[in-house]
Amino acid sequence: MPDSSPVLDLHADLVRIPSLSHQEAAAADHVEAWARAVPGLVVGRLDDNVWASLGDGDDLLLLASHLDVVPPSAEHPFPPFEPTVRDGRVYGRGAVDAKASGAAMLAALARLAASGWRPPPAGRVVVALTACEETGGGYNGMQAMRADVFGHALPEVSAALVGEPTELRPCLAQKGLLILTATARGRTAHAARAHLGDNAITRAARDLVRLDALTFDRADPLLGLPTATATLVEGGTAKNVVPDRCGFTLDVRSTPAYTHAELAELVAEHLESRVEVYSDRLVPCATPASAAVAASATDALVGLGMDAAPFGSPTASDWIFLADVPAVKIGPGRSELSHTADEHVEIDQLVRAVDVYEAIARRYFGGPRVTLQGSTVVAS
Repeated sequence: MPDSSPVLDLHADLVRIPSLSHQEAAAADHVEAWARAVPGLVVGRLDDNVWASLGDGDDLLLLASHLDVVPPSAEHPFPPFEPTVRDGRVYGRGAVDAKASGAAMLAALARLAASGWRPPPAGRVVVALTACEETGGGYNGMQAMRADVFGHALPEVSAALVGEPTELRPCLAQKGLLILTATARGRTAHAARAHLGDNAITRAARDLVRLDALTFDRADPLLGLPTATATLVEGGTAKNVVPDRCGFTLDVRSTPAYTHAELAELVAEHLESRVEVYSDRLVPCATPASAAVAASATDALVGLGMDAAPFGSPTASDWIFLADVPAVKIGPGRSELSHTADEHVEIDQLVRAVDVYEAIARRYFGGPRVTLQGSTVVAS
């Protein structure tokens, strides 16, 4: 029976390091030192983004996750940066999002290297653990690596596994995020003579009702229909003045069935307020089930006796910076626990994730079908 302690120890070490966004240096140092101690791996670093590579070819399978975490929540049941084991679970900030995926990816690569396995001469497996995934804007580690590492120190990415909590089910699509701002214009007047003005708040209110009636007619097979939700409203300057302006923000969760430009146009046509794009960079992503990386994930999961049914995710991830290559989002733990005080990961899933990542890598590079015998991944 293989020793499961490497992934458990590495996971505990990472949870113990409070790597908030823009503060990942200590975690990156630890990952770099850990990977450099594994014979056969080539290790590199850009800022606080660390990668480890096995193989020399240009067909690059990337296993990517992130080092940063959000700040602790109120009412954590245990100290947030002290990994605590209870009832077969590891609790702590980042325990599931996404240090479980990162630790398992590194442990899988190390196990592949230690076993003597190498991808074919044309192939390469790379694990990249990056910074600033949680920030939602500005610097992003995966974006920086796509610009400055892939195509330079490393070949371009051919396919990817994105490490986020999916309970080790294969996610083949994720929604994007389009943020729109809308501005209703009116005419100011004294509130005592409101009939002389044109209340912009009232105009905005009519648009918010219209928004509830907005429908989309193109459904994505895994993600369903887009949604448009008002999340912020701001208007008025004084309690006795009819406002001439009211602005509101719309959170549009997009699918590959529409471009962001199409969605912005649909919303603008439906409302009387002026609609502008605030942010459209978080694009929706999808991978056909027939793509090599998706088929490899399915076959590996079936061989391991696990649920291989694909699904779609409503949450964004660094997949957006890999939208141009076939990718599967897959990792241990439940997404619903991300950013919560109760964040934890099941130890069994954390250990099994090493098997999953190893098996997918073997299948992607044309190896025989993999199965699980006891606790060992074997080719058959």
